[in-house]
Amino acid sequence: MAEKIIRDPVHDVIAFQTDRPVDALLFRLVNTAEFQRLRRVRQLGLASLAYPGADHSRYSHSLGVMETARKILAQLRQSFPIDPEGELLCLVGALLHDIGHGPFSHVFERITGVHHEDVGRRVILDPAGEVRRTLADFDTALPQRLADFLDCRPRRTFFHDILSSRLDADRCDYLLRDNMMTGSRYGDYDLSWLVHAFTIDTQGDRLAITWKGVSAVEGYLQARYHMYRNVYFHKVVRSGEGMVGLALQLARRLSVQERLPWPPRGHVVHKALRGQSLNFAEFVQLDDTSMLESFKAWAASDDATLAQLCRGLLFRRLYKVIDLTHLAGHVVTSSAQAKGIEALAQRVALENGGDYAYDLFLDEPNDSPYEAFDPDDPCGGAGIIVLGPDGRATDLGGHSPLIAALRQQLVFRRLHVAEYLKPLLMTRLGANGEGVGGE
Repeated sequence: MAEKIIRDPVHDVIAFQTDRPVDALLFRLVNTAEFQRLRRVRQLGLASLAYPGADHSRYSHSLGVMETARKILAQLRQSFPIDPEGELLCLVGALLHDIGHGPFSHVFERITGVHHEDVGRRVILDPAGEVRRTLADFDTALPQRLADFLDCRPRRTFFHDILSSRLDADRCDYLLRDNMMTGSRYGDYDLSWLVHAFTIDTQGDRLAITWKGVSAVEGYLQARYHMYRNVYFHKVVRSGEGMVGLALQLARRLSVQERLPWPPRGHVVHKALRGQSLNFAEFVQLDDTSMLESFKAWAASDDATLAQLCRGLLFRRLYKVIDLTHLAGHVVTSSAQAKGIEALAQRVALENGGDYAYDLFLDEPNDSPYEAFDPDDPCGGAGIIVLGPDGRATDLGGHSPLIAALRQQLVFRRLHVAEYLKPLLMTRLGANGEGVGGE
């Protein structure tokens, strides 16, 4: 038996039996230039500013998603016939789900307006790329079938739910992986028992859990809530991400004005900043390393604002944080109130010779830990279906008292400001600083 082994900190052994056609395909895809590029794209962007161990890559996460999808399909196969075509698309889709991600997680795509899902589909269909050639070598129709599958065509099935839903292989892996690598201990849950609880709602052809697995799902949802609250929405992480956004926004503006000496015209970062299409050779060069190279160059820029932002990112001199939900004497309960304080901060910056467009930003990260399943939305992935002892499919909310709490939106309101601005703004607000979060 021909076997290739990858040791993984979350799943331990990820094995490819290369004498089996599907495993051989998966291993060939792992070794394409596009997939190997993911080694140079960090899974959590700038989370290492708060959690020094969080330098793991989208490469390891993508392998983990594929392995988690395998485990789920193996569990389902014990009770249901699994269509080989659906399994192939599900596993390949799981492996390649992040193939289009740009540098620094989602920050880069917000600035460029180019979404990783769209880039991923182009990678899969690009005849010049190794991924497309590898897929076509297996089956000439596979690239287009995979692209259709990722678009949930012709209809959503349990295979799609395994890949993208409220309880999917992607979330199952990144919670455990991010928890382990950050050392936060907030995101641990029992994956083995959760996988054991998976089943299929045959009437709707959707992924479900047995009623005995409700407690395992509760643990998973609580882990997700705490990871968002304590890791993904951490004030230092969000400060760094916001500064990256400002730096890229300013660099893009300077580039359009032909005032950005680096990168030169035709460089992969230059083209990405301008929203231009990248060919295969350029795409595999666009990663965190190429962006950090640009930050290092911009740290010596003639534009003082860009230079300051990049030095702050390179040497962890981040913007100070004013937590508007705990600002003494100013209870901020709405986005409109937060924007009022942001406008005040802009005036203070302007009065003191600052650049209000780049010296501060309002951040209001939010997440809904749980959304109910809607049986009338056949293409939706929201909600988690529970099969009761009688085989009837209902939403998880009818089985768990925790769901009512988890349906409440998690939201933070913070103002991130350049160091000089915080004491000036606090004086203007008339707050004594008690209860104000900051770095």
